Amino acid sequence: MKVSMRADYGLRALVDLAMHYGQHPVQTSEIASRQAIPEPYLDQLLTALRKAGLIQSRRGPHGGHSLVREPDRILLGEVVTALEGPCSPLDCLDKPDACLRSGVCAQREVWELVRRATQNVLDSVSIGELALRQSRLESQAVYYSI
Repeated sequence: MKVSMRADYGLRALVDLAMHYGQHPVQTSEIASRQAIPEPYLDQLLTALRKAGLIQSRRGPHGGHSLVREPDRILLGEVVTALEGPCSPLDCLDKPDACLRSGVCAQREVWELVRRATQNVLDSVSIGELALRQSRLESQAVYYSI
């Protein structure tokens, strides 16, 4: 499975929001700057995440974005599905009628195992866990300047 830039950036944005959970709403420009995501593209991702019910947005000078649930209650699986759709390696797994051979295809069984394993891994990690890992990594990082 190859993770798209859309999923990568969307997850980074949610981890950023998780790291500020319970504080003030976070503005798009702040997320874009910290996560090195082009702001126009981030706007598109935040719209998709809002429509999926994962974030809420507030307009105005004190506006911004925030998670709608605690970070530990948002799983990677639902984020990837919101941004990418089902994580099936083949369309026939979600739509058996899409392939005439789906009922008699030995490969389909293997791809179903891959799909289930991938979904299980994604559903076993929360945005909160990623935020905690990110905080640890950032606190251990050594920055050099000349």
